[in-house]
Formats: sequence, structure tokens, C-alpha cells
Amino acid sequence: MTTLPTTGRAWHLVRRPNGWPVPEDFALVETPVTEPAPGRVLVRNLYLSVDPYMRGRMNDVKSYVPPFQLDEPMTGGAVGEVIASADERFAVGDHVLHDLGWREYADLKADYATKVSAELAPLSTYLGVLGMPGLTAYAGLFEVASFKEGDTVFVSGAAGAVGSQVGQMAKLRGAKRVVGSAGSADKIKLLTEEYGFDAAFNYKDDAPVVEQLRETAPEGIDVYFDNVGGEHLEAAISSLTVHGRATLCGAISGYNETEPVPGPRNMMAIIGKRLRLQGILVADHADLQPKFVEEVSAWIRSGELKYHETTVEGIDHNVDAFLGMLRGENTGKMIVSLV
Repeated sequence: MTTLPTTGRAWHLVRRPNGWPVPEDFALVETPVTEPAPGRVLVRNLYLSVDPYMRGRMNDVKSYVPPFQLDEPMTGGAVGEVIASADERFAVGDHVLHDLGWREYADLKADYATKVSAELAPLSTYLGVLGMPGLTAYAGLFEVASFKEGDTVFVSGAAGAVGSQVGQMAKLRGAKRVVGSAGSADKIKLLTEEYGFDAAFNYKDDAPVVEQLRETAPEGIDVYFDNVGGEHLEAAISSLTVHGRATLCGAISGYNETEPVPGPRNMMAIIGKRLRLQGILVADHADLQPKFVEEVSAWIRSGELKYHETTVEGIDHNVDAFLGMLRGENTGKMIVSLV
């Protein structure tokens, strides 16, 4: 019988950030590891996820998900290997997806673990293209935004884990034109040369976003997938056609502001154009999971859908990975590898 570890390390939030988080807001803490109780499994985490929504959980405010508690282990998506099981549904050696990340070992209820297959796809993809970001892209484009063949689509934050998949899925389903925004020349090249976007622009250039969007989508857009908010949302409202639809997924441009971010100045256009702007929480679309995995894994195997991961090695660098993701240093999904 394999000897189980007696301790493992976990990241705690020890101070609520004011504006941009800093390393001093976190602490890596040694925690005990014990045999799982009945109905539970013990998992050695292999890959950890860092995601934009986690920044909101660091604030002590009421939201759709409870805030992180101070001086307790943080949580987030993770893929790991079962090393001890007290539930007949799981055997030692099974790979599982769960939500007790930011730590080396996770003791969790078996009900909260989902088996994943390394034969179907690399394990890290269950945190990205085949995980929460991928399902967000899939549900946000096809269900929330009611995408239809022939639509022109604009995606902000298009080189990220969600945005890169939205643009490719739209092309695979027959979009007329797909435009993306990103924050570097290398990312613009990636969007147009590898991901198949028809056009892309660097929002950090001197020209306003609204002007760059009009230039790259001169006939307007039918669908906007918003990962950024702020100036991007205002520009999209300006370019959306009558009865256009927008999926509001994130607003990373304002996550670290200390004062409320002003809303779009052209809200009256929503009325005149009869626009539909709808937020998305991926948990509302869990019913799409089987169809999503089937369709997207086939696209991956065929090479039609491409993805990138930015991998940071070691739990010691979990916070570095999180802060880097907020700064846009990742291409595709940001992953922390413990392998």
C-alpha cells in the first residue's frame, strides 16, 4: 500500500487586495493530509487553474460566488490523481476534475469529483479548452448570444482562454467574419495566422478601440463576446447591428480599479437598435457539458480547433501565474503544473 503524505502546501489569502493584488496578500501554508473519510477521496493535484473571476472573490462583497475567506485555503479548478479513496465510484489512479485547487493535495467529497480521461485529451485541457473556459465560450456563443451562420462576431480579449475558443467556434459554425482584439503584436499574429480570425487589432495602440473596430468590421457586428468591458463594450454597442446580441462574460479592464468604473456612454443605442446584452455564468449551462465535450474534443482531434496553454511550474509560483494572467502575460489558458 502506498504511503500517503502527512502534509501538503496550500495558498491562503491573508489580506484583501486594494486595487492590484500583491504577493504579500497571499501565504503558502503547510497543511495536514489524512486518510479520506467515507464518501470522500484524496487527490494529488497535477494541474491548477488561475482565472480572472478569482480576483472578484478576493473582495469581501456579495456576489454570485462567495468570497475567499481569509487564512483559509483558496479554491479553483484543478485536475489530479486519486491517491486514496473511500468511495466505490473512484479507484486509486483515477484522474479527476474538481474545485479544490491552489493546493498540492485535495480531500473532497466524491460527489464533487468528475472523472476525466487522459486518453481523450491531455489532462491540462480539462482546465481550459475542455473545461470551464471552453464551456463558457461554447455556451456563451451558441446559447446566450444565439449565434447563427453568417453572423459577424467581435471578441475582446481574443487571445485568452475563452476568447480564442469563441472566435474559432464561430468560424467552425459558419461565421461570415470574426474580429478579435488583443494586447500585443504577437497575439494579433496568433489570432489571424493560427486561429483563423479574419481580422484583429491591438487595443493598446494609439487609435481608440471604437475606430479600430469600425475599420476591421466596417459593416458592423451581429454578435459581441465581451471579456474586457469598459471601452470595448462601448465600442461594441456602437458597432452592433439592429437586433445584435452581446454575451457579457467578463470585464477584466476594471477588476483592479479602486473606484467604480464608468459605464458605456452610448446606452441609448441599446434601445434604438433593440440590442440584447446578457451576462453568462457557466454553471447555468452544465446541461451542455456532454454535447460540448463531444463536439469540441472532435474538433481538437481533427486539428480544426487549436489551443495554447501558458504553463507555470510549481505551486510556489501559483500567485505569480495569477498575477501574470491579470496582466495579460498568458496566451490561451494559464496553467500551474505540479507534475
